[in-house]
Amino acid sequence: MARNVEFNEEYAIQKAMEVFWKKGYSGASMRDLTDAMQINSSSLYNTIGDKRQLFVKCIRSYTQGRMKEALAHSAKIKSPLKAIVSFINESVSTILYSNNSCLAIKTTFEVATSDPDVQAILREDDDFTHGFLLDLVKKAIEQKEIDSNTDAETLTDFIVHAFTGWHESYILHQDPARIKKMAKYLISQISR
Repeated sequence: MARNVEFNEEYAIQKAMEVFWKKGYSGASMRDLTDAMQINSSSLYNTIGDKRQLFVKCIRSYTQGRMKEALAHSAKIKSPLKAIVSFINESVSTILYSNNSCLAIKTTFEVATSDPDVQAILREDDDFTHGFLLDLVKKAIEQKEIDSNTDAETLTDFIVHAFTGWHESYILHQDPARIKKMAKYLISQISR
């Protein structure tokens, strides 16, 4: 009789996410995943499913973790403008000092164009980030921390989409000073 292997699914998802982060969806083999998760393939299939189902769980876990972190971090900051600046600086730190680039951005270009489930998760993440920042921008305008003539939607779009460009720039050029200068310029434009 086959023995069911018990494991901590949250830990296993985290380990699989690290593999997908490093190798991408296509580059990660089932062997890579099961080795990192410290389980055998039958345990994976019996509890989580196939590679794609595992990937979907990893992306969902990643995006939900980012959402929680953003909300928790901004809740500690009273000034909406300071919360926006902090969010920008945290993004710069992630780009420059994390071992991998943004998993959501990597996944957008590798998988989301052909997988509607992954695309939906990433759209939800993008919508959250946009809504989160839009709320802060509107509050900053109301509190006169940002010029009242500022179009909140356009500024929010500009901020959100700057991050993608910064990730790409850093992947290609590995130039921290360049990223820091762009962030400083963006912050100076918001704070005028």
